[in-house]
Amino acid sequence: MSASSSDASSAPGFGEVGFDFDVIVIGAGYGGFDAAKHAADHGLRTAIIESRDMGGTCVNRGCVPSKALLAASGRVRELADAKHLAGFGIHAAPVRFERQKIADHANQLVETIRSNLTKTLERAGVTILRGKGRLEGSQKVGIREISGVDRILSAREVIIATGSDPFVPPGIETDGRTVFTSDEAISLEWLPRWIAIIGSGYIGLEFADVYTALGCEVTMIEALDRVMPTFDPDIAKIAARNLIEGRDIDARAGVLARQVTPGSPVKIELVDMASREPIETLEVDAVLVATGRVPVSKELNLGSLAVETNRGFIPVDEAMRVLLNGAPVPHLWAVGDVTGKMMLAHTAAAQGAVAVDNILGHQRRIDYRSIPAATFTHPEISSVGLSEVEAKELAISEGFELGLVRSYFKANTKALAELESDGLMKLLFRKDTGEVLGAHLYGLHAADLIQEIANAVARRQSVSQLATEVHTHPTLSELVEAAYKQAAQAVSAAQVNSGAPAAPATARQPLGV
Repeated sequence: MSASSSDASSAPGFGEVGFDFDVIVIGAGYGGFDAAKHAADHGLRTAIIESRDMGGTCVNRGCVPSKALLAASGRVRELADAKHLAGFGIHAAPVRFERQKIADHANQLVETIRSNLTKTLERAGVTILRGKGRLEGSQKVGIREISGVDRILSAREVIIATGSDPFVPPGIETDGRTVFTSDEAISLEWLPRWIAIIGSGYIGLEFADVYTALGCEVTMIEALDRVMPTFDPDIAKIAARNLIEGRDIDARAGVLARQVTPGSPVKIELVDMASREPIETLEVDAVLVATGRVPVSKELNLGSLAVETNRGFIPVDEAMRVLLNGAPVPHLWAVGDVTGKMMLAHTAAAQGAVAVDNILGHQRRIDYRSIPAATFTHPEISSVGLSEVEAKELAISEGFELGLVRSYFKANTKALAELESDGLMKLLFRKDTGEVLGAHLYGLHAADLIQEIANAVARRQSVSQLATEVHTHPTLSELVEAAYKQAAQAVSAAQVNSGAPAAPATARQPLGV
């Protein structure tokens, strides 16, 4: 249900003289931005507090600059791939690039997006306050301004959107130059001859893509028992074959970087993860620490409302209300990475809109199952919905048979035309109703392809319905169509075998409305 521009005038308590603002948002990342804009667009007197750069991690130190680096380094990789180009009959000269201009491209994009975001909030009527925000009890927010002035403001509703910072494990010392996190890596100040990347999640993989394209030697260190542990195993297998093994990356799983000392060279003490027995000491030019992220919540003064965190993450329900002992804290909300749900910019934005809709009196819940995720390597990796393990557990608990089909890029005309046919899509669905439960992809433009499936998951649609939809030929989207048709056949066969009537091609009521 969407809100109208007259919501503020009709919602109880808003516009009261006793409050400085109807809504105060602490943190101006994507979650805070969407919450503030959504609130202001619906007539709420809104303020947003930010102590660092407007736009938060995504705009300044995350998805925006990293995608600029990936775009530029991806061009270098394409032009340097003589074997691939020869398949088209193209013979290119040796590739030359300027590191500083690639870095400048990323910095200019950051400045543009940051400026656009700030102007958008100003046009919406949001009051932007520069300083560090904190709670000062119910419906009160303290702010220490950049000038040093400290004051307390009141608000009918308070939304926390303070985001996250890179996690640096114990034993690793950073200096921002030879040992650094993604916060520093996005500036691309230099290209180490040999760089070790600690962690093989999406951040580690994306930067490995950048560094190898620009000629760096990469060693990847993963503490868990397999590289790319957070990805679907089948997808990880084919992706690792291309993104890691195919690029001569020295990947080590089950190995812990117990101590990292900055310098020239950087020294990395490696031990076996299981036994903690020493393996060797590596000496490299640089180390990128890509071991996840931690919430920014320590200085929020959550104790003023007795709110307890879970490892720093603020507990919330599906309406984004902050919880205390399982019950909502009145007038307090949290969105984005600080909640620890799905630490993605578009998740934070969705949470911000959900929080404001509930503030306006429109009951709405977030539907995490339908939110897609993507890793922007070359080629890309994406997913949405349940993992295969989660789907199997759900099938057992609800008593249905799980369906799984695979669709291959090598059978897709567009992928073959691009000479990019190494890829896979896995589709998970219920064999009784055909409901789409999830999908996992690796291949050309996987980050774009996943959205169609995410929409189906959001609407709880059946493959029996989706299989009748016509896709443009020749496009990569036919990969999805092929999977839907395979799945629909499996559903029909299961219904025939069970003697049940064919399920109608209709969708269940989705969450989030």
